[in-house]
Amino acid sequence: MPDSIMLGSGAVLVAFVFVLFVASRCVRYVGNNRVAVVEKLWSGAGSITDGLIALRGEAGFQPDVLRGGYHFFFPFQYRIHSQPLVTIPQGQIGYVFARDGAPLGPTQTLASNARTADFLDVRAFLSGGGQKGPQRAILREGTYAINSAQFVIVTRDRIYGLMLSANDGDLFDQMQALIAGRNGFEAVVIKDSSDQIGIVTVHDGPALNADHIIAPEVGTEQSDAATFHNSFQDPEKFIAAGGRRGRQLQVLVEGSYYINRLFATVEMVAKTVIEVGHVGVVISYTGNDTADTSGDDYRHGELVARGSRGVWSEPLLPGKYAFNTYAGKILIVPTTNFILKWESDTIGQHKFDENLSEVSLITRDAFEPTLPLSVVVHIDYRKAPLVVQRFGDIKKLVEQTLDPMVSAYFKNIAQKKTLIELLQERSDIQEQAGAEMRTKFATYNLEMQEVLIGTPRASAGNDQIEKVLQQLRERQVAEERVTTYEKQRIAAEGEKALREAEARANQQTAITQSELSIIVRENEGKAALRQATQQAEQTRTLAKAEGERVRLIGEGEAAKMIALAAADAERITKTGLATAETIAKQVEASGGAHNQLTRQIVERLAEALEKSGVDIVPRIQISTGGEGGAAGGPLAALIGMMLGEKGQDLLTEQATAEPAQTH
Repeated sequence: MPDSIMLGSGAVLVAFVFVLFVASRCVRYVGNNRVAVVEKLWSGAGSITDGLIALRGEAGFQPDVLRGGYHFFFPFQYRIHSQPLVTIPQGQIGYVFARDGAPLGPTQTLASNARTADFLDVRAFLSGGGQKGPQRAILREGTYAINSAQFVIVTRDRIYGLMLSANDGDLFDQMQALIAGRNGFEAVVIKDSSDQIGIVTVHDGPALNADHIIAPEVGTEQSDAATFHNSFQDPEKFIAAGGRRGRQLQVLVEGSYYINRLFATVEMVAKTVIEVGHVGVVISYTGNDTADTSGDDYRHGELVARGSRGVWSEPLLPGKYAFNTYAGKILIVPTTNFILKWESDTIGQHKFDENLSEVSLITRDAFEPTLPLSVVVHIDYRKAPLVVQRFGDIKKLVEQTLDPMVSAYFKNIAQKKTLIELLQERSDIQEQAGAEMRTKFATYNLEMQEVLIGTPRASAGNDQIEKVLQQLRERQVAEERVTTYEKQRIAAEGEKALREAEARANQQTAITQSELSIIVRENEGKAALRQATQQAEQTRTLAKAEGERVRLIGEGEAAKMIALAAADAERITKTGLATAETIAKQVEASGGAHNQLTRQIVERLAEALEKSGVDIVPRIQISTGGEGGAAGGPLAALIGMMLGEKGQDLLTEQATAEPAQTH
């Protein structure tokens, strides 16, 4: 019994000693994947008077942490808070919140780490003037043995830190949500294929001056290690370079950037792409004020050098530009020909004419058509800044200047023309308009290439213009018919010529042979002509000789004939005188000339009847009858005539003539 009591008392004592040992926390084991934060419960040095971390041995959270293994402590003096190591995954960012340190300045948003950013050594951090609150420095990927009483590390997946009060969890949850809303746990990655840039807005540092709307570029020289902030990834160097809070002129281009999103946020915007056939006129909202480069003759505003505030005198040529659209504006101006259409249902590619409609006209003969037209315009790329400075943008130029100018011009033209003239003289009007409007466009630094006039249209429900057009169409049809008939005639003549040509081609062999035959005959004729010429010459010579011979013979014969004729004439003369004397005696013997005539007629009639063999008395006698049954005929008439006075005259003439012939 006493032994049992002693054994029981010993067990209780052992248990008491074990419980007392455990309660005393004099021995603690820390795993190799964890870290222990030491909290001193009491100390001869008393309690800390300010802050959270006891740097001089006071009661409170100690600056140094315990790593893996067994650790021995004075009983009942320490409390050990085992915490996991802080792990930042690859490509992510960890944000640091310091519970203890120097207070933030009145203009600070984040704690400065210019003098110290050693989050692994709390003593060095606090001794070096580290500030409390969210830090400008961030943690990159890796594992860190950090005192979670002093520093709370916020990552995407968890929050590392001792929650000292009930509302600590809510506070850091809000911080985590804020950072996640800014995609702050991942690096800023800008890919070349996305054609984007990052616009940075800094939330810490000195404020901008009143005359600036965007912070200028600072710390961009890599050669200056003290101020090169490497695209806002080092906030302390950015502040040291004179950086200001607010939207920054400097932008982020392709690459990966580990930026503290509590320090600066990044907005992704598209690059400015200027296509071929366009230029970009820059209107800058920031920069220094420089001298005007527009020239003395330009009175519509100033043009400034590149990088200055105002309209840049040099446009941006086709390409891609990392242009901060908060620092200025780029107006895209086409440098190729573009068409402005005055048609309500048609819009050009650039949409400069989306508010244009047909021009309403009143003709001289009181018609009210609407005129659709198009104007081809070109802007010299070197003059694009002048156009933008003068009109603001191309659309304002079109609507506020070109539209009223073009409309008024064609209204004036229409008032001097009838509708028919407007239709028929469209080409002349178009040519005249092109020449006159080209000069007007030049005064606005524009080049007018062409004016294209459409067909006048009537308003809805009005068919008067259609009637006029129908008359013109009928007239044209009639003219076309005339032309068609003429063409058909020409075609028929052409077909005839074709047929003749075909027939000639078919007979070409015969024609060739005949032409050759003609040539042969011509040659033969020429030969015959030459031969005949020779023969004629020969004959002429012979004839000439023969003629000479005949002449000589003739002269002799003539002399002979003259002599014979003289003798014969003498003979005839003497014979005629004898005959005449004989006739005179016969007449006298016959009892007169009348009796002589009758006798000669009867003799010659008898001689004629004897030679002809004609019956004196016709076998068939046709009598015409006469009074008293008297018969008559040609013979009787002839005899009567011979016996009448005419017969006597005839006989006298004959008698007279016969003696004359003898001479």
